[in-house]
Amino acid sequence: MRSRILLLFLLVALLGIPATCLAEANSLFSAGHGAAGQGHGAAAQAQGAAAQAPVTQAQFAALQQSIQNAQSAGDNAWVLVSAALVLLMTGPGLTLFYGGLVRRKNILGTMMQSFAMMGLITVLWALIGYSLAFGHGNGFIGGLEHGFLHGVGLTPDADYAATIPAQTFMVYQLMFAIITPALITGAFAERVKFGSMAVFLSLWSLLIYCPMAHMVWGVGGILNVNGGRWPCMDFAGGTVVHVTSGVSRWCARSTWASARATPKPTCRRTRWC
Repeated sequence: MRSRILLLFLLVALLGIPATCLAEANSLFSAGHGAAGQGHGAAAQAQGAAAQAPVTQAQFAALQQSIQNAQSAGDNAWVLVSAALVLLMTGPGLTLFYGGLVRRKNILGTMMQSFAMMGLITVLWALIGYSLAFGHGNGFIGGLEHGFLHGVGLTPDADYAATIPAQTFMVYQLMFAIITPALITGAFAERVKFGSMAVFLSLWSLLIYCPMAHMVWGVGGILNVNGGRWPCMDFAGGTVVHVTSGVSRWCARSTWASARATPKPTCRRTRWC
């Protein structure tokens, strides 16, 4: 009898120890969750207080500056890629096109005319061409304020491109200044000397292209769509590039044809002729 009572007491004791441990663990777990909940609640209150705090002027200016920098970087990259694509239209695009239209002995000479325009017009554009096209002047031609690229730096020009550097805009416009006279070379391929071609197209770029670019694209131009006396919708350079080069090609071709058709004067074979 005593042995049975002893076994029953030991069984109750053994079953009571795990129950006590589980109860103690449960209480500790509940206490830990309560502390964690209080911690999370304190953090949420701190975040709410920070969110409700007014944004300072410095923080707003920093955010606005970061947005402007990101926009400027994207616009600058895209305009530079576009400038490279326009340059590829001249060489090798226009170079191979005109080179394939002439006789074999004149292929290199015709190709060099386009490559020469890339170097020659770049120098003229940096010296005075950009200023004549996009400087502040009258309704027909720009001034000399940007001669030798004076004032054309990394600061954006609000008159033309407010989100990219002025140098990027200058390079982009340079590509069109190169390809426009290069288009004219096809009118007198195989017909003029290289030096005559270089002098003629240099003068043409300064006297025809730059004034037309200012009249259509420049601020204050007489044909500018924004405030010009006779607004002109210029789609993809149709007026500045294609109209000017097309009319000049026709004039050059007509002049060469009429000069060729003029008969040479004949005279008696004397010592005077």
